[in-house]
Amino acid sequence: MELAKFKQLEDKIKNVVNEQVILKNKIYTLEETLKNKESELGVLSDKLKALDEERNSVRARVDSLLDLLADIDLAK
Repeated sequence: MELAKFKQLEDKIKNVVNEQVILKNKIYTLEETLKNKESELGVLSDKLKALDEERNSVRARVDSLLDLLADIDLAK
């Protein structure tokens, strides 16, 4: 009867160890996914900054052209 209790304890310990290994693997996978997403976020952030700069440049050029058109209308 005592051997049966030791067997149960042994099985429980094995299950806990197996669960711990599985959880460590999941944590590693999640950490790698997080690193990849952070890298993607950095790239997208850089692209967004570049697009904002381009938009501001285009806006300035359009404003300049509109000013030129307004000057033409005033000259008439």
